[in-house]
Amino acid sequence: MGMVGTVGLVLHPERDSKKAIDTILRWAGAKDATVLGLPEEVGRIDCSAVAVDADTLVERSDLLVGLGGDGTMLRTMRLLAGRPTPILGVNLGRLGFLAEIDVDELADTLSAIDGHRYTVEPRMAIRSRVADAHVTAFNDIALVRIPGEGLAGVAVTPSGSDFVRFSADAVIVATTTGSTAYSFSAGGPIVSPRVEAVLVVPAAAHSSFNRALVLPADEEVTLEVLPTSGRLAVEVDGRVVGHLCPGDSITVSAWPGAAKVVRVGTTFYERARRKLRVDGSAEAY
Repeated sequence: MGMVGTVGLVLHPERDSKKAIDTILRWAGAKDATVLGLPEEVGRIDCSAVAVDADTLVERSDLLVGLGGDGTMLRTMRLLAGRPTPILGVNLGRLGFLAEIDVDELADTLSAIDGHRYTVEPRMAIRSRVADAHVTAFNDIALVRIPGEGLAGVAVTPSGSDFVRFSADAVIVATTTGSTAYSFSAGGPIVSPRVEAVLVVPAAAHSSFNRALVLPADEEVTLEVLPTSGRLAVEVDGRVVGHLCPGDSITVSAWPGAAKVVRVGTTFYERARRKLRVDGSAEAY
């Protein structure tokens, strides 16, 4: 018996997803499976997917399919955070790290998942409390300078131990999933998502110590905005969710295995090599 009786859809807000949705609907029709989607998303496309609210989508889906790119996948992962439901990423644009397949591979991939011919890659999240609200990120939480309001002055305290004070454009706390995102652009290391660790990376540091920290997943890290700092924006997976002023602080903790991403063949290193255009090591002459 197949494992997929209900497929949930999460769509990119702008990219054309009709071909992918039509493929899913045809596959589901042949399997007598149900396709669900969020009202504001499937409502803009002429299709027979059943519109349901987010709670129902999460509760009923045996498989959630993110149609778009890494941003859509991050949103899908946040929707399902803490649940064992597998997530399949379908790329509708540029190659992403989280999207597993292109549209042309979709029907065969759905059949492989239905037949239990796939693996799951657990993905760690990080959590914090910002402006009296709990936030979850699968890439990163960043304290970012606001143009015209001064640098980001941030004290970093892992596991209760005062360690370093950064003066920078931003201080990024990233998962290993996020090691190839903002953290990478700031000079942080590439880390396999199989490693459960938290990265703390300064972006454009104006201090003598400008190295990234790699912390174990069982240690919390506190970021305190220093008196010399400007007001900072708090970005969660690239979205501004609040602001911090000098004297404010947040504590970030890891959430191992918060999402389960479907893999049907490609490896992290293959995706990283293509996405980052790694052409190979330099030869010695």
